[in-house]
This record gives sequence, C-alpha cells and structure tokens, in this order.
Amino acid sequence: MKKEIQQSAPSGAVYGLGLIGAAIYFISHATTFWLGVLGLLKAIVWPAYLVYEALKSLGA
Repeated sequence: MKKEIQQSAPSGAVYGLGLIGAAIYFISHATTFWLGVLGLLKAIVWPAYLVYEALKSLGA
C-alpha cells in the first residue's frame, strides 16, 4: 500500500487563519446583513487581492 503525504499542510493552515481573521474583520465592520455576507465572500478571495496589489506595486 502506497502512502501519500500532503505537502501543502502548513500553507493551508496559514490560509485558514487568514480566512478567519479576514472574516472577523469584514463582518465586524459590516453595518447590514448583506454587507456581512459580502464580507464573507471577500474573506474567501482575499489572497487574490493581495497578489494583485503586490504585483501592481512592483510594476509587473
């Protein structure tokens, strides 16, 4: 039997903590229910915004 070891576990933990932190931030700043829902969606895709802004600031 062949064992497969997942090599991306540490990065998954960092993403998970970032997701929780972003969700708490966006929901705590929401003034309505729908802004809270939008905050949850933003929390899911925050790494895409981070990479986009980093590449934009580097001039890539």
